Amino acid sequence: MEKAHILEDLQQRIAALLSSTPAADIQKNLKALLMQQFARLELVTQEEFELQRQVLARTREKLEALEARVAQLEAKRSQTSP
Repeated sequence: MEKAHILEDLQQRIAALLSSTPAADIQKNLKALLMQQFARLELVTQEEFELQRQVLARTREKLEALEARVAQLEAKRSQTSP
């Protein structure tokens, strides 16, 4: 049996065992508490994070291009100025 299957089987057995004990209530309450706390943290999804990372990368590229253009114009201006 693969390790993944062994772990899944073990998880299912533990979940079945815990579902008939007070631990199941504790687990539900803990899960609800954690979800409430995570909601307060204003977390973003991985998809949103990646989208913003791409936007930032494009913005950096544009900024670098503009900085290069300004440097060109300043160099040209200094060459034509007496």
